[in-house]
Amino acid sequence: MPGSRRAQGVVVGSAVLLLMAGCAVGTGERSAGTDAEYDPGSELSGSLTVMGFSGVDEVATSRMEFAEAELGAVEIELIEGDLDIQQFLSAVATGEPPSILYADRDQVGSLAARGALIPLDDCIDGEGIRTDDFVESAIEQVTLDGTVYGIPEFNTVQLTMANADLLDDAGVAIDDVNGSDRDAMTDAAAALVQRDGGDLSVIGVDSKLPEFLPLWVAAAGGSVLSDDARTAQLDAPETVESLEWAVGIYEQQGGFPAIKATRDSADFFGAGNQFASGTLGAMPMEQWYLNVLNDVSPDAPMAFDTVRTTEGEPIAFSSGSAWAIPAGSDNPEAACRWARAMTSVDAWRAAADARLALREDEGTAFTGILTGNAVADEEIRNMTTSGGEPSDSGVAAMYEANDHTVALPANPADAEFDDAMQEAVNRVLNGQAEPAEALAEAQETAQAALDEAWAELDGGD
Repeated sequence: MPGSRRAQGVVVGSAVLLLMAGCAVGTGERSAGTDAEYDPGSELSGSLTVMGFSGVDEVATSRMEFAEAELGAVEIELIEGDLDIQQFLSAVATGEPPSILYADRDQVGSLAARGALIPLDDCIDGEGIRTDDFVESAIEQVTLDGTVYGIPEFNTVQLTMANADLLDDAGVAIDDVNGSDRDAMTDAAAALVQRDGGDLSVIGVDSKLPEFLPLWVAAAGGSVLSDDARTAQLDAPETVESLEWAVGIYEQQGGFPAIKATRDSADFFGAGNQFASGTLGAMPMEQWYLNVLNDVSPDAPMAFDTVRTTEGEPIAFSSGSAWAIPAGSDNPEAACRWARAMTSVDAWRAAADARLALREDEGTAFTGILTGNAVADEEIRNMTTSGGEPSDSGVAAMYEANDHTVALPANPADAEFDDAMQEAVNRVLNGQAEPAEALAEAQETAQAALDEAWAELDGGD
């Protein structure tokens, strides 16, 4: 028996390594799905293990209660802790995956390419999930080569956030820092920046590199990845020019190291945050930060707008989470119903009611929830309550941004692509390379990863 267990351990370990090796290039064998029968009227049984999700607030728990009622006799078990991709892949490789997975949408493409997720066409049709109701860019993020592998939940967008007092003192308007006029934004950074004895004391404008490069490229009319997700566009003119410009904003203020040091020292989630303390003029930031500001520094002198394209139109980069069914799920029928229920308009209505009641008890405004479901978003938008200015302007900008989102399509080499792009930007920020040079190298790396991943995937069809 000891020898048998040892041999079994070697086999299991090899299986995990093989599946994880597919992380870079795909396995070439997407899961064909299951023989599950999906029917919204059927009675379900058994258990449902959920990985990557915890009901930690009223928005989560109210929807969980709704979903549990929809699943009837099914016993729900949440696997504690944040999603660990290696743990998940190990579970799939050993034939003991969770029943359902909660993951970032930008992880879905590579997980599907590795055969770790099943396609959801039958689930969507059988349970009657209204994918047309979802934000289009959110669906794009979970669609690999024309097949949907995830049901989107929540949507994250970016807004332009600024300290109105600093803008006024420098003679700068919100329109000068929203990206619509890149020369004006560069000039605004120079006008807003402040130093104390040679040290940076106020960041004028933070262009939020490296993470926001894809947003700036999209705002210039480009994309770092082709629509079919097969061609990297990291060396395209829009990408190079956007990086040169965004880095130039830092150079206007003494360089990225000084900006980063000041940025990292901020009491980001506290009452002494960079806006309340007057140590930041403007930056693009995810919409959830509105609630942080309302909670910890409601009197901060804020001004809000969407991020704008170079043509002056609103734009935001969509991100968020999704529900996916692992290959080998022990209860795909229950998993599908859970995904439908948790993202349904009824569930989001229950969540909005719960959040609104809490805000009323606290005497604060209900600023809305971006769900990933466009029908639910519109209903919840009509439930928001006024918090006065500038909060109301922030909420208006949030919903305007949510109506103008873009996203990258799912691809089978998403981690490798993102790593190549991030490394290129960081090399530029650290003074190790010029934008065109760094992006040209990243283009080769990213394209090689895409070519290999797609070749494996196409070969397995």
